[in-house]
Amino acid sequence: MNANQEHKLFPNRTECKYASCYCEENVWHLCDWIRQHDASRLDSFHVVFISNETRSVPLWMQTRGTSLHEPVVWDYHVILIGTFGSRSWVYDLDTRLDFPVLFSTYLAKAMRSDRGLLPQFFRKFRVIRTDDFLRTFASDRSHMIDPTSAEWLAPPPVWSLIQTPEHTNNIQDFIGMAAGQGHGQVMNLDQFKAKFSLQ
Repeated sequence: MNANQEHKLFPNRTECKYASCYCEENVWHLCDWIRQHDASRLDSFHVVFISNETRSVPLWMQTRGTSLHEPVVWDYHVILIGTFGSRSWVYDLDTRLDFPVLFSTYLAKAMRSDRGLLPQFFRKFRVIRTDDFLRTFASDRSHMIDPTSAEWLAPPPVWSLIQTPEHTNNIQDFIGMAAGQGHGQVMNLDQFKAKFSLQ
């Protein structure tokens, strides 16, 4: 099955559920789209939380950026990766790159390298099975409320909160990058490259 066929699994980028600064919920809804339309393909996808201990991770080619040459430094970011045959594709609703874009292209243009970065900006990656993410992730969006003013840091999505029978809010378990804790597997950049650079 080629990438164009897989791409048809999703609506066009402009038709996907999207709320700025709520990448984890945007990706959850992409996963939910797969579950509703062809659940057999869930095994081909992984959810990836990108963060580190200082909550300072640079990504290039982001729509929030003011320059193509300067990164946006997020506290965390979330993407979806699909692997089909010998290639992996990145689904990122916040990138200026294509949707989807080849993993190798995303790596070169959006991730780049840790070389030249101060250690506090080194990226880590929590890689989670898509079915596990759908089953366990929950957020009450409280992390998006300014603790001083009690105002939203960004307008909340219009859709309902994502919660499970067991949890109302466990997003920090996904953002945190302590090895052996939380969901999925935590990787450094080299391990992340090796997992998805199949060709």
